[in-house]
Amino acid sequence: MDGVTDAAFRFIVARYGKPDVQCTEFINVEEICRGTASAWRQLRFVERERPILAQIYGADPDKFYQVAHVLCALGFDGVDINMGCPAKGVSGRGCGAALIKNPPLAREIIRAVQAGVRDWACGHAIATIGLRPSVVEQVQMLLSATSAPQREHRRILPVSVKTRLGYDTVVIEDWVTTLLEERPDVIAIHGRTLAQKYRGQADWDAIRRAAKLVRETSTLVLGNGDLGEMSEVVQRVRETHVHGVLIGRGALGNPWIFRAKAWARRQSAMLADAPSPLEVSVRDRFHVALEHARYFESLGEGVQFVAMRKHLGWYCRGFPGAAEVRAAMFKTASSRDVARVLEAVTGARDLST
Repeated sequence: MDGVTDAAFRFIVARYGKPDVQCTEFINVEEICRGTASAWRQLRFVERERPILAQIYGADPDKFYQVAHVLCALGFDGVDINMGCPAKGVSGRGCGAALIKNPPLAREIIRAVQAGVRDWACGHAIATIGLRPSVVEQVQMLLSATSAPQREHRRILPVSVKTRLGYDTVVIEDWVTTLLEERPDVIAIHGRTLAQKYRGQADWDAIRRAAKLVRETSTLVLGNGDLGEMSEVVQRVRETHVHGVLIGRGALGNPWIFRAKAWARRQSAMLADAPSPLEVSVRDRFHVALEHARYFESLGEGVQFVAMRKHLGWYCRGFPGAAEVRAAMFKTASSRDVARVLEAVTGARDLST
């Protein structure tokens, strides 16, 4: 999610939720190839976040090919192609969900990424594929600055596609059939069209119809949309027969939602001895909100603290007086401010200890 799944958010989710996989914010392939600071900031991750996919978008297959090499070199665990973003600034340039209206280009992009990860595994060097020398240098600098161990053996990374039901009408059966012709490893389907954006309810029956087609192949299919509780995850998996789900907005201010995934698996298998997911106290929620703010600051990447405020607001939900605490959080300018707000609410000093 753009502006949400940054390094600080992923670190907190990995620590308290331990999902099966995480994604970066979606990053423009053009910006990676130009070496812009914002793109390279989004490509940073730490070992705790694994397994982690780099999510990329654009409309130039050649750039996708080059970026696939870069992502392999940086040690990501997979490459996710965004064909689902409905934002006007993205779809208006023929990227994201607009690719649903351009199947030939969509297929060419998938092939380009697959070729990139395959050529990397075969030994191609990023200095030989047409990248700017400054971008090659940035890759080397990022590798030298990271604590993640570099892989001794190159391997072909999985390639996934995140998409929607259609552009302005539901065409998922035809669209997913088109995608399957390129044999991506995973197809993740959000249950709305581009025109719907995030309005209305996700159409899980349409996801079910698509899943039936995908399950006849070796590709995995994931569903996405309006999943806020693990009980909803269990229900959707049983109804649609997807291999798994993506949780986006349900994790905002709630990294613990992923902690219940083992419970969800047992429930999906209809095992009677499955215990209920653990509840999280308001105090624990405050602990993690403050830790999140401090980790955000520790990254020191020049991003203003205002970008942290929305996360703080998401932590402040579902308890008496939450609106007042949330309003105070939206005025904070540092983790010290956050600590002061929480101390005033709880009467406790240094909630992080």
